Amino acid sequence: MTTRARNVISAAIVAGLLLPAAPALAQSDEQQRIRKLEAEVSALQRRVFPGGDGRYFEPEIGGTSQGTTVTAGTPSTTALTDILARLDAMEASLQTLTGQVEVNANTLQGLTTRMAALEQSGAAPTLASAPTPTPTPAASSPSQASTTTANNLTAMTGGASSQPARPAPAASGPSSQRLAAVQAIAKPKTDDAGDDEYSYGFRLWDAGYYPEAQQQLTLFVEQYPDHWRATYGRNLLGRAYLDDGKAREAAPWFLNNYQADRNAARSPDSLLYLAESMIALRDTDRACIALAEFGETYPAVAAGRLQSQYEANRAKVTCTN
Repeated sequence: MTTRARNVISAAIVAGLLLPAAPALAQSDEQQRIRKLEAEVSALQRRVFPGGDGRYFEPEIGGTSQGTTVTAGTPSTTALTDILARLDAMEASLQTLTGQVEVNANTLQGLTTRMAALEQSGAAPTLASAPTPTPTPAASSPSQASTTTANNLTAMTGGASSQPARPAPAASGPSSQRLAAVQAIAKPKTDDAGDDEYSYGFRLWDAGYYPEAQQQLTLFVEQYPDHWRATYGRNLLGRAYLDDGKAREAAPWFLNNYQADRNAARSPDSLLYLAESMIALRDTDRACIALAEFGETYPAVAAGRLQSQYEANRAKVTCTN
């Protein structure tokens, strides 16, 4: 066999070996393209339906030995139905929360109205409440009152001492019916003994037993001068005298409470009741001084919580300024 013949035979054998490789190579490229498409579809599904927990699509795409078959995921209608159901549940929850907010708002409004009524009566509620921080004394602040005005207020008590006197015991003892009525008023017993003493005095005053309330509240302010209720106690003690027709005995308590701490909760009330005491004593000049001091020191209270009482007192006297 010649060299030319051997070369032709060799070329035929090589061609025969290479021909089957072409379809195999083409098939390999198609499989790679299919796997790439599958990966892209899976990524697109995860972006449309975040979570990838299998509720909206099959996490994997399977295939067979005969070829690659894409496994269908959860139908889109099922996913849409689930989303709509979740939206309905969220709307129902929102409606429930809205109703609860309205109920809470109405309840808060009722509590605010009750507190305003109690404050208007000039005494704190007997229910337990959170202690308030100890106010910082500001009796010498020039922005709150001038020294001249403070001296004029001090002169209102007619030279009485800064600490009012204790109530004198009655010449004759109370009747048995009154004793029984007073004993029927229960004294609260809580973990705060000072608050219990004040609350008992408030109950006596509220029931109209003014002499008994005077003794009880005097006991409270003497035993608990630094209690957070002290400003309430001094103010209510002055009211117990004023409501009992003893304006001269009431005035020192109101002045004492105002001068003790002008930022305290019942200091505005005491200054206004001091003006009422002077009006009851027909001392117009000093009543006008107290009213002017009240309007200058507590403009927000004069236009808010105590506005009606302030205007009523101003209408009772004619002040020059």
